Amino acid sequence: MFTLQTITLDATDPTDARAFYDKAFGLTDQISVRQGPGTGTGRPFTISLVVSQPSTVDSLVDSALAAGAISLKPVEKSFWGYGGIVQAPDGSVWKIATSAKKDRGPATREIDDIVLLLGVADVKATKKFYAERGLGVKRSFGGKYAEFEAAPGAVQLAIYPRHALEKETGVALDPAAAYGIVLGGGGEAFTDPDGFTWQAGDHGTHDRDEHDR
Repeated sequence: MFTLQTITLDATDPTDARAFYDKAFGLTDQISVRQGPGTGTGRPFTISLVVSQPSTVDSLVDSALAAGAISLKPVEKSFWGYGGIVQAPDGSVWKIATSAKKDRGPATREIDDIVLLLGVADVKATKKFYAERGLGVKRSFGGKYAEFEAAPGAVQLAIYPRHALEKETGVALDPAAAYGIVLGGGGEAFTDPDGFTWQAGDHGTHDRDEHDR
């Protein structure tokens, strides 16, 4: 079995992008950045930060906006909990959310889970593709959603219909836009049925280091 190990995002200015992620979310190890087109909108993925309580959502959203993010959906309560959606300067879309509707302790900025949600054409077909490559399925809801096994502390991978992703984020997907993301994991490079590119092992981190030199 293999799991998602790294995420590498494209940005026109990797130094500025890394500074944004540090200031906005305190992410310095989990997300790599490399030189690339960046700034495109309508890319078929989102990254979710799952936290324990509403005050943490507020803190992370506020710091993201202060660091230069754009609000796509203001923070609000919903049937599912509490959260909001922002767009980073590099064009990637981030959802910050909690299932809790009330704080249960002191305010923190602790992130419990990071989830990469890929928008796909056919959830069942893409789930089958990944399962056949050795990625364990953690949970699945027919053609609506699937989530894969993740190593402790690693970014979790999930898939979702593209039309549902558009509805959730409020951003129309652009078929011509560069994806602006490379996934790392497994023993060999490949491209999935929806065009997402994987590189072997922790190649994403290597890309980051190479562009720093």
